[in-house]
Parts: sequence; C-alpha cells; structure tokens
Amino acid sequence: MAVIETLLILLLVSIIIGVIGSLLGIGGGVFLIPIMTLGLGIDIKVAAATSLVTIIVTSSASAPKYLREGLVNVGLGMFLEVFTVTGAIIGAVLVVYLSPSLVEALFGLVLIYAAIYMALVMEGRRDVHSAAQTGTPHRRFNGRYHDESSGEIKSYGVRNLPRGAAAGFVAGNLSGLIGVGGGIVKVPAMHIWMGVPMKAAAATSNFMIGVTAVASALVYLANGLVAPMITAAAAIGIFIGAIIGTRSMHRITGRGLRTAFSIVLVVISIIMFLRAGGML
Repeated sequence: MAVIETLLILLLVSIIIGVIGSLLGIGGGVFLIPIMTLGLGIDIKVAAATSLVTIIVTSSASAPKYLREGLVNVGLGMFLEVFTVTGAIIGAVLVVYLSPSLVEALFGLVLIYAAIYMALVMEGRRDVHSAAQTGTPHRRFNGRYHDESSGEIKSYGVRNLPRGAAAGFVAGNLSGLIGVGGGIVKVPAMHIWMGVPMKAAAATSNFMIGVTAVASALVYLANGLVAPMITAAAAIGIFIGAIIGTRSMHRITGRGLRTAFSIVLVVISIIMFLRAGGML
C-alpha cells in the first residue's frame, strides 16, 4: 500500500474513531491500534505511540466543552490522575522490554474487557450502581450537572475512593503498555464502583486521559517510537472527529453504539490473539 494511500485511510478512519472516543471517554485507542496493526501493517509499538498522541488530541478537543457544560468532576479527576499517571509511567517503561506478541495478547484481553463494558454498562440501568451504595459518600467530590437529553439536573455523591484509586493505577498501566487512554477502565470504575453517572464519568475520563497519555508518550518519544507522518495523519483525523463527537453528546445515549462496537471489539480481540500466537 502506497504511503499517501495509507495516510489518507488513517485520516478518514481516525475521524470516525475521534467521534466514538470523545463520546465514550475512552480515547479511541482500542479502535485505532488494531486498525493500524491489522489493517495497515504498522508495528504495534509505533501504533501505541501514535495512539497516545491522538489521545492527547481527543482530550484537548473534548474536555473544554465538557468543562463548560459542568459534566466534568474536576476534583475527582485530579485525585484519580495521581494514581493513573504513576501507572502510566511504569507501563511505558515496561513496554520497551516486552515482545510485540505479548503486547498483542495483552491488548486482546483489554478488548474483551472493553466489549463487556460497552455491552453491559448502559446509562440509566440502576443495577450497575449497587456496588457504589456500599461506601460512604465523600462530599468534596459530589457533583451535579444539567442533562440536556432529559432536561433534568442530576446530582450524585462519590463513593469507594480506594477502589477508584486502584482502578486509576491499572488504567494508567494499560495506557503506558498498550497506548490506550485508560478510559475503558476508569469510566466503568467511576460509574459502577463510585456512583458517577455515565455522562459525567465519560466527560471526566476525557478530562483525565490527556494528562495520562502525555506521561506515557514522552517515554515512547525518548525511545524513537513516534512516527511523525503517521502520527500527524491520525491526530488531525482524531481532532476533527472529537469536535463532532463532543457537539453530539447531548443528543446521543450511546446504548446502541456501545452494543454494536462491543461485537466489533470481540472480533478484533480474537484476531489479536491469533496474531500473538503466530497464526496470522
């Protein structure tokens, strides 16, 4: 495949991924990396480095609007980010010493987790908050926002901070290892364990993932894994898509979107396992 053709395909695909990533608060790396490695033949470590840069772009494009709309819980985000950045630095250092097949297998596991999360954790389901009712609310992290899709003011308390901190560290570690934003861990952890509504969790994750990705991307950059042309094409596409997605948040629930993409993620995870085992 010609270089220009590859870059154009990457640009167009990244626009779609930017829309999805900004809506779900997951950065889009779970989609971008398999497309780059399986579809375009790009080394997974280079793909992970590219993904981290685009995650910074997603956060920069999405977070300001979510902040203006009051969806972001800034206090909670900054608290969790301490643990997330620590995990990201450790993960980014470890990836230099790991084989591509091991990284691909790990990514396959993450995709399966993401598929389950996107299929089962639906906004408006009360049963997903059962775990969050066991902890004591921490008042300094309480939040409220206006939900434009329902016209209601939603107030919530935040519980189970130790669980959230542990999830933040794991999310950061995955971000550093495989180039994802960590939102696939942080969003369900905030929603299920900590009692944060889905939209607020996604917006807060968008606010956080940029900082997490910077910590990891610097290590990748120092090891020469950032490819300028590939990264530029993906970043431009992600930026355009993130702007579109952010402006659509108030009209979309994401229920059908998550279910559809959970199926896609399962298929991609199987392919990644086959590649890790040398069967593709």
